[in-house]
Amino acid sequence: MQLGMIGLGRMGSNMVKRLARNGHECVVFDTSSKVVQDVSSHEHITGSTSLEDMIAKMERPRALWMMIPAGFVDKTIAEIVPHLEEGDILIDGGNSYYVDDINRAKELAPKNIKYVDVGTSGGVWGLERGYCMMIGGPSDTVAHLDPIFKAIAPGKGDIPVTPGRQQGGTAEEGYLHCGPSGAGHFVKMVHNGIEYGLMAAYAEGLNVLKGAGIGKHTGEIDAETTPLRDPEHYQYDLNLTDVTEVWRRGSVIASWLLDLTAQALAGDPQLEKFGGRVSDSGEGRWTIKAGIDEGVPTPVLTTALYERFSSRGEDEFANKVLSAMRFGFGGHLEKPAAK
Repeated sequence: MQLGMIGLGRMGSNMVKRLARNGHECVVFDTSSKVVQDVSSHEHITGSTSLEDMIAKMERPRALWMMIPAGFVDKTIAEIVPHLEEGDILIDGGNSYYVDDINRAKELAPKNIKYVDVGTSGGVWGLERGYCMMIGGPSDTVAHLDPIFKAIAPGKGDIPVTPGRQQGGTAEEGYLHCGPSGAGHFVKMVHNGIEYGLMAAYAEGLNVLKGAGIGKHTGEIDAETTPLRDPEHYQYDLNLTDVTEVWRRGSVIASWLLDLTAQALAGDPQLEKFGGRVSDSGEGRWTIKAGIDEGVPTPVLTTALYERFSSRGEDEFANKVLSAMRFGFGGHLEKPAAK
């Protein structure tokens, strides 16, 4: 089957390579001509100099997959739609807001251009591992694209069927038609909200372990800081590289995220090459908004999002306000930062 890929970043380029490995023909475009040249050097991949050139090189009905940042999707659709024809398919595989998917599908429907939203998870490892996909859109269009999804997905691999589950369906292959327009990105949105929470839990737990030797380094007692009551209870110098490694093996909290954490600590035990400023690309915020709209509490996911804000210094002024109030009512002076 033929697919057009718009955007050849960390995921888009590996997705077309995976498709090409499985014999699918890909026509690709990216704003970087060098990236297009590099990717199109592979068999079954044809490069393009523009969106219009890409469309001209494709057979009807065309299926075009956008693997670009959410902020560029509407602009790209506006540029590409005048060159499309009835029956063509637009696929958004990035992390768009699901409400935008609903609106786009409605706007494209009078032109009989199909729209499919695909929440895609797999990161930079997807070329070898495959990509988990959560899909929204019309059933007949999704069925038409099934060969593409099947090739990109991880497949069953060596993961056993869940006990008690009746076998069958594409979920076991690593992709799922979740429902109508927006459903794919809705499921991916919540997936990423959960991801925030899981990552925060690992990070906070490892930070507690890192501080387990604080009793050996108790400083002078002063009026501004509550002293450590039982220093003898915190005399451990724990090797976090080994701790994460042992957790990977038979622990109830084992996961791919833990695997990646163990790998990072093995190469850089103090994580010195990281500044600790954690971005959020929107899905966590949207998940929490959905929870509010539904009246569903999401305290863990919300806290994890707020921690990302804090990591970027967004709490700096609030902390200054706290210091100002303490100084105002009690004359408390700020302690210098620990070196």
